[in-house]
Amino acid sequence: MPEVSVAEVKALTAELVALDVAAGARWAVGAALDAVRTVGRAAPVRGDAGRGDAGPDDAGRDARAELFQVAAWIAFDAERHAVSRRLHLRALELARGSRGARPATVEPLILAVLAMQEEHLGRPGSSLRIASSVLAREDLPGRVAAIFQVRAGRALARLGRGPEAGRALRTAAELLADPPTGRDPSWAWWFDRPELEGHQGLARAALGETAAALLHGAAYAGGDGPAYRVLFAAELARVLARAGDWRETGTAMAALTDAVPAVGSVRALRTMGRAARLVEGGRGVPRRTRDTARHLARALRDSGRDTPG
Repeated sequence: MPEVSVAEVKALTAELVALDVAAGARWAVGAALDAVRTVGRAAPVRGDAGRGDAGPDDAGRDARAELFQVAAWIAFDAERHAVSRRLHLRALELARGSRGARPATVEPLILAVLAMQEEHLGRPGSSLRIASSVLAREDLPGRVAAIFQVRAGRALARLGRGPEAGRALRTAAELLADPPTGRDPSWAWWFDRPELEGHQGLARAALGETAAALLHGAAYAGGDGPAYRVLFAAELARVLARAGDWRETGTAMAALTDAVPAVGSVRALRTMGRAARLVEGGRGVPRRTRDTARHLARALRDSGRDTPG
């Protein structure tokens, strides 16, 4: 079997991250699964020296954990949940398998996405248990604690525990307001104000509260956020349609229709499809809004991405 080095695995991981950020999971998932197969068929990853209490085997294990985590995330956003879960559990096994005293720094990120996946699949109790187990740890870096407060808040909202959800999300906002420190992991770069506002909006929507302003702010904040954030624009259309705010639903859907061919998040595409179906089944929907929903549904069909969900 050919060998691979830590540097080669890290290069594969960096390529996948760049592809996912720029294009999205729809186009990155094939490359992600190919990368996992390549590393899985290779001989054990050769480590690098100079890792303090981590030996060469630990360096290779950590590099593979990061690769498997990135592939698992991409599979999640592509709605490939069975394979995503397998990859996440393998990444977790690798991250916790070092002979040194600490798991790999990517371990909390693996748990963060597993918690989000559980909530996404309608298992908020499981999501809350994962988040709570991490928040119970001592001396968490600020950004890591904020991310898990968001996970807890989303799960609590789905469970109908509004006051607790609000406290968790306020704590996340307070932690995010603190300047980053050297203890915050590099992988937490994506957790910023628009990300927080998007999750605040989704938590409010789950509680039946007004969420449109937060979702709009998250969706259209500008800047160079990751490609998956179109999900917040799709959720905005769905939330408005569910509330029967037909005029604003039409506006939100019109902004999405032309973007469909470039959307790489399958989660976002499926959410757009759900929004269009809410309009189709709605009562008292203005003709213009109904026509806009049909245009969106047609764009999804033409792109071959309106898969059931």
